[in-house]
Amino acid sequence: MNANWLTPDWPAPKSVRAVFTTRVGGVSDGPYESLNLGDHVGDSAGQVAENRAILQRSIGIKPVFLKQVHGSEVLLLNADSSNNQSADACVTVQRGLACTILVADCLPVLLTTEDGAVVAAAHAGWRGLAGVGGESGESVLTSVYKSFKAQARIYRGHLTVKTIAWMGPCIGPSAFEVGPEVKAAFETAQPGAERFFVEIGGGKYLANLPALARMRLQALGITQIYGNDGSASWCTVSNPSKFFSHRRDAGVSGNGFGTTGRLAACIWLA
Repeated sequence: MNANWLTPDWPAPKSVRAVFTTRVGGVSDGPYESLNLGDHVGDSAGQVAENRAILQRSIGIKPVFLKQVHGSEVLLLNADSSNNQSADACVTVQRGLACTILVADCLPVLLTTEDGAVVAAAHAGWRGLAGVGGESGESVLTSVYKSFKAQARIYRGHLTVKTIAWMGPCIGPSAFEVGPEVKAAFETAQPGAERFFVEIGGGKYLANLPALARMRLQALGITQIYGNDGSASWCTVSNPSKFFSHRRDAGVSGNGFGTTGRLAACIWLA
């Protein structure tokens, strides 16, 4: 795989592989330079197709791309799963395909059982994480963990599911400015969430997205959590040569959000 991509440093079993792409290694140009994997952001369809082919050749297996809607729907992937099904998380026990999440500031979360029986990936933007984006009202992490545990019990008969989690790069706590409605949504969903918001005046706050996700994972009983610790090296906004950022690449639309590419977090059973 491309040496510029990130490989999770976590105690996953050898049968589990994972990667987080950077913006390096593709064919796109302009604001999508170079490895843009999003087919919905205005990039050339041909360039996106080639970038996705580069990813597939690199990992040696088929990545399944979702149509992400900032909700909590979970898709169970199998050999016949196609791209662009609406969901913000996916789970599989099948070899030969990769659970794949696209991000450009939102937080990707990867899960595996300690024995490598099941893997999963989730797209945790603030709406999905707080549970305000889907019909169920559940956090996307709650929804994916329920599906993940169910598959572990079906596939291996596990009554207790020992889970390892990895959180990838996202918008960092020094860059994620939000309004009071975001703070209120998390306070309603997660007791104690208020400590991860810093007031900056004008009714605005800085939110610590990885810390909020870590608290949610811990509430689910997951204690082995690796990856994003909220430091600057994990921030998509602060590292323009490595990461696309929806908020940073502003000015195109005139409303503070710019045209930019998408990064991928993939996890699969080798």
